[in-house]
Amino acid sequence: MHILLACDKFKGTLTSAQVATALSPALTDSGHTVASVPIADGGDGTVAAALAAGFEPRTATVAGPLGQPVTATWARSGDTALVELAEASGIALVTPTRDSALNAGTHGTGELITHALDAGCTRIVLAVGGSSSTDGGAGMLTALGARLLNDAGQPVPPGGLGLLEIDRIDLTGVDSRLRDAQVILASDVDNPLLGDVGAAAVYGPQKGAQPTEVALLDRALTHFRDRLAEAVGLSSRLAEGTTVEDLAVTAGAGAAGGTGFGALVVLGAQMRPGADYIMEIVGFADALEAADVVVTGEGRFDRQTLHGKGPGEVIDRAQAAGLPVWVVCGAAELTAEDAPGVTGIIELRDLAPVEACLADPAPVVEQAGARLAEQLQG
Repeated sequence: MHILLACDKFKGTLTSAQVATALSPALTDSGHTVASVPIADGGDGTVAAALAAGFEPRTATVAGPLGQPVTATWARSGDTALVELAEASGIALVTPTRDSALNAGTHGTGELITHALDAGCTRIVLAVGGSSSTDGGAGMLTALGARLLNDAGQPVPPGGLGLLEIDRIDLTGVDSRLRDAQVILASDVDNPLLGDVGAAAVYGPQKGAQPTEVALLDRALTHFRDRLAEAVGLSSRLAEGTTVEDLAVTAGAGAAGGTGFGALVVLGAQMRPGADYIMEIVGFADALEAADVVVTGEGRFDRQTLHGKGPGEVIDRAQAAGLPVWVVCGAAELTAEDAPGVTGIIELRDLAPVEACLADPAPVVEQAGARLAEQLQG
């Protein structure tokens, strides 16, 4: 059979390409042919997936979430740049605490966009998962030339908490090259900016925020929305009939601590599901046409996987094509019966102790490939 491996990363252990490399030997030894495409959904690992698909790597030293310098990689293909927020402003770059939840920012992400513009790119794909901050994308916007000023005319501090000090926002200095660039917001979430299902309430606790900080950050984002509405009204940046308030309730505005909102309002970004866009650039549709069996997977296979994550999109498309799908994962919270379109699930934790799966996962994934080969023979 012709087997298509379309796996996401196993977070914190293996890239999608490494997962495919470990699964392949047992399958080819059993007489199957194997092809692989990397899968990602806009979060960390998206640049790695693009590089595996033929994009070229570019690196830059930029400000990390708390201002420390970090070396971040972005990807380029022709005039298209893929900028992954997690590379510059990701939660993996900090130890989440109450302090980091209030003060982490996205300045480095804006710097990466500037590097892409400097390189002549006119299509910027902004992948916004895995963030450490809840600043509405304010740091990104300041790196691109916006000025967020307090009542003394001085720049406000970075981070979500600093948004409460904004008296006015000046957008006149925003990089003019963005007017002629297409910005695509690649995200796997559909949260609005504010409220019970907004950026602070849903994702703040993952970033170290306790209830007090969540309330502060939601209030700060509300204040940011209002001041940005004033600024945009003065500069007429939005399309006729669109308001900042409309964009604040748009699905995906709450992505990456509200960075989605800042990108929609000031950068004129177009929203695209992250998994859908990555599958487009890696040629998933063509690879699927040649397949008899599809294998997907990630570190944890759960209900969230089925709602916008890369492997969930793989399952949906393979099911629509009438193909069997196997899932290889570190651990599963679902059975095959719980996941329409899934033929079977192989968990690494059934093959080796959890400690081994985390410390040296590649050999365990190789065992999973052997188990899969046995199942396909059976």
